[in-house]
Parts: sequence; C-alpha cells; structure tokens
Amino acid sequence: MLPTKLPVFSLSSTVKLLSARYASAAAAVQAEPRMKTFKIYRWDPEKPGDKPKLQDYTVDLNKCGPMVLDALIKIKNEQDPTLTFRRSCREGICGSCSMNINGSNTLACICKIDQANMNKNVKVYPLPHMYVVKDLVPDMTNFYEQYAYIEPYLKRDTPAPNGKEHLQSIKDRAKLDGLYECILCACCSTSCPSYWWHGDKYLGPAVLMQAYRWMIDSRDEYLSERLEKMENEYSVYKCHTIMNCTKTCPKGLNPGLAIGEVKKMTAAKGM
Repeated sequence: MLPTKLPVFSLSSTVKLLSARYASAAAAVQAEPRMKTFKIYRWDPEKPGDKPKLQDYTVDLNKCGPMVLDALIKIKNEQDPTLTFRRSCREGICGSCSMNINGSNTLACICKIDQANMNKNVKVYPLPHMYVVKDLVPDMTNFYEQYAYIEPYLKRDTPAPNGKEHLQSIKDRAKLDGLYECILCACCSTSCPSYWWHGDKYLGPAVLMQAYRWMIDSRDEYLSERLEKMENEYSVYKCHTIMNCTKTCPKGLNPGLAIGEVKKMTAAKGM
C-alpha cells in the first residue's frame, strides 16, 4: 500500500499564514491592555525638602517582561528616568537588584509579577533597616565591611604540595554545597530583627554563613583564629533562630543552619 501523499506548502504561503497569525495575535494584545500598578518607594536626599513617598506607575503587562525588574526597567526607560535602582545580570546571580517586594526581601530579576490578580498593586521598597542612598538603592557599606571582617579567602601557612594547587577530596568539597552559592544580596541579613537592632555589631546571617564556609574548608588552616572573631556577645550569639533568613533567601540556602553550626563550633572550642 502506497503512503498517502502529503500536501505541499510553499515557503511563501507558510510565511503568509504565520504572518496572519502573529498579526491577529498582536491585534488582540493591543486591543486588550493589561494594566498593572506599581507603587515604588521614592526619596532623593539631594533634593531639599524631599521626603520618602510611594509613587504610582502603571505598566501594560502585554508590553513588559514577566519579572518585577522588567517593569522597573520599562518604567525608567519610558516613564521616569530619575527612578534609581541597582541591576546587572538579570539571572539571579549578581545579587544587585535585591529589594523588598510586596513585603518580602527578594531579587527583582527573579520575582514574577502577579498576573492572576491585576487589581493588586505591586509595592516595591529598598531593603529594610538600611540607610538609603536614593530610591531603591541601599547603602551596603556596613554589610561589606562585615564581610571583609571574616576574611573570606583561603588562609594557610603550609605550601601546596609540589608547588601546585591545594587539592580537596570530593567528600570535603561536598561540605561546601549550600554555602558557596551565596551571592551576598543581603536579603537574609535585612530580614533579621537582630540585624535591624544590632547591625553595627551583629554580623548577620549572610556574613556568618560565609564565615562558616571558610571554617569548614579542609584546605584552610586558620580555624582557631576564625572562631576567635566570633567569641563575643554580638558577632554570632545575637541570632535567636527566628529563621527569617532561611525563609527569604532567593537562592534557597539555609543561613540559620550555618549559624547554628558556628555556635556549636565556638562552644566546643571553649570547652
């Protein structure tokens, strides 16, 4: 039995068919705008008399990407070039666009716009309990100084064998999983009440998790010195295990667990 002969479509007819479909789809989109309101924190300290406020912007989601960062970029490009925020990778890697969106600390580039309820406004604030440089830009100076305090790099006196790299077993390397992925966005630290009230002394979840990452690195030889930095009332023991840090981490990490391990290590050292 001979196979049934299939219809033959020319390239021109296929192009015309696709063009017609896209044209009808575009017409439908243009006919039904899907407007979403964004309430964005605004404050310019260089403007005399300016006070913090929420400013409303309306965006057609049919002409915007799916993430909150897409909307912020569209607003800045098309409506208000004075709107200020940080952004870089747009892939949840750099941590630049960390902010408070609808009450939760997260990354704007991986936070989806709620399209199920178009009447619900999107509220965008800078990270809480930090000094604000302008609009959605927090001052990260103290945060980075605390990060530098823990010396986040390999420290050892013994040279590498044969002058080559310091090798690590697969088992020891696996201990770093769930720690090295931290992108220092500060979402966890700025969600912690202890960090709100003692941010000048308490190191906070993000920094403590990175401290633990170097404490358990099998190639590092300065564990005792690293633990000594934690032996005070504030550096680590101001953590009360509220676990806001773990709940809000946009990378799905567990800073609370790491802090608990640091506490156990400092307690063991004191025995």
